[in-house]
Amino acid sequence: MIPIVRINLDDELASRLDARTAQLAQANAGTATARAAWRTAREEKRGIRDHLIRMAPGVQRCMYCGDSLGTDIDHFQPIREFPGGTFLWRNHLLACSYCNSNAKRDQFPRDADGTPLLIDPTRDDPANHLRLILRTGVYRALTPGGEETIRVFGLNRGDLRRGRELAFATRRAVLCEADALLALGRTDEAAWYLHALADEPHATVLHAMLRSASMPGAAEVLGRDVLAALTNPALLAELRPGPASAAPGRTSA
Repeated sequence: MIPIVRINLDDELASRLDARTAQLAQANAGTATARAAWRTAREEKRGIRDHLIRMAPGVQRCMYCGDSLGTDIDHFQPIREFPGGTFLWRNHLLACSYCNSNAKRDQFPRDADGTPLLIDPTRDDPANHLRLILRTGVYRALTPGGEETIRVFGLNRGDLRRGRELAFATRRAVLCEADALLALGRTDEAAWYLHALADEPHATVLHAMLRSASMPGAAEVLGRDVLAALTNPALLAELRPGPASAAPGRTSA
């Protein structure tokens, strides 16, 4: 998982979502009513999905696993628990069908004080809760929230571990190649390689590599050639490891 910048909605969509939220509040809607309203909200869902796709890492990747195509609008706090949040923009994330329908479903664990435990990448920095072991692709929990996020979404299942492990290998190769091209003055070619990394699955790997580059023992973790690449200002200037930045417009409640 990586931090996601929640972009602002256009005024028309924000107004439509605000109106839907007000209707649910006035009706004191329960789960069934809220779900029925969501099923019929075709235009609103289309607009929400379009904005989420612009925010997503890689090419429309799931905001939880970072691997599979983000096909679903996930209600971070489920409709069953929070009917009034059905149309709240801040409650929507892009998820793959596995993370949304097979893994998370209506799960929303809380601690003993009632504080939600799952990581919302638009509000929390996942790196404060999860540590990625680059050479194995395994996530280690740093907090109870990290532990529950790993459990609920199955973030250490075999295919994801292997995918992150392989992504580390390919990113090392690309970074070294780009660094060599920059040394030869072939800036356009280097930039093409580096920009392509932003569209790859498992964006969390590159984020973890960038964090590791400033930590003790970085040469042992990354390799000396990779560390040299990640401390090259010319390379870093071309590297775009994250999704879209905030865009103008309104933020719906």
